[in-house]
Amino acid sequence: MKKMAGLPSADWQWENATAGAAAGLATVTFSHPLDVVRTRFQVYDGRISNVPAYRNTPHALFAIARTEGLRGLYAGFYPAVLGSTISWGLYFFFYSKAKQRYLRNREELSPGLHLASAAEAGALVCFCTNPIWLVKTRLQLQTPNQIRPYTGFHDALRTIIKEEGWRALYKGLMPGLFLVTHGAIQFTAYEEFRKIFVSSKAQENENTLATAAELLDSVDYATLGASSKLAAILTTYPFQVYLLFEQQRPSTTGVPRYMDSWHVVKETARFEGVRGFYRGITANVLKNVPAASITFIVYENVLNLLKFRREY
Repeated sequence: MKKMAGLPSADWQWENATAGAAAGLATVTFSHPLDVVRTRFQVYDGRISNVPAYRNTPHALFAIARTEGLRGLYAGFYPAVLGSTISWGLYFFFYSKAKQRYLRNREELSPGLHLASAAEAGALVCFCTNPIWLVKTRLQLQTPNQIRPYTGFHDALRTIIKEEGWRALYKGLMPGLFLVTHGAIQFTAYEEFRKIFVSSKAQENENTLATAAELLDSVDYATLGASSKLAAILTTYPFQVYLLFEQQRPSTTGVPRYMDSWHVVKETARFEGVRGFYRGITANVLKNVPAASITFIVYENVLNLLKFRREY
């Protein structure tokens, strides 16, 4: 069973899930401090905010380390690890299942069907993990001066349910579902770039029957992951800003700062213009582009290892 195009065959679903979970764990461990900085940049608009003002990414990293220590740089780490591991595991599992369904009576998938597979997987993961990401965002936005701070993941979860109700755990779900396009664009770009890489290397080696695992190495996976992630970030970034604004903790009076996604769009456009929708993009690129490289290096290598063990 030799396929040159696409991610590894959909016959390996539990291997896809395991490799995806390992990739998620490795990625969040490496990139979490930059994720904290990105989150704070995205919600700081110079008006009413509990988040300090930072000049740039290096200043933010230094300021958080100086005032909050390592704990501040890794605020929300537990839900980030939990969410990332579960999300990537489920994502690759659902993605491989969708591809398997679309591959019936087809030799290979078109870019449109890769996009549909990735969007389907992203929507399912979004429903499953939104509460985890909401708690992670709340913990990352806490500062030493926070009134009634959460003491950790479980305390935050209990407090949110007690003070705001179960529905609050799904705040930001709508922009989150729009962000499904982010993963869909990333995976479609990855698939198409991967085909080009495999075809080029097969011609160089004059071996058109070789599998992708035989032709590609970790440097190729890193390049593919980074380039596909950059394409996704540039096209979907404003939706990430909407999402984080909606997921902020209400004020001490219990009144949320933004009522819904449309309110976020209107207020951001009114006070900041287009720049407001791209706040924190530098930290986002610095965090996510290398992180995507790590994700796909770990994913592809773990998957190849699991496949090798299963075959032998």
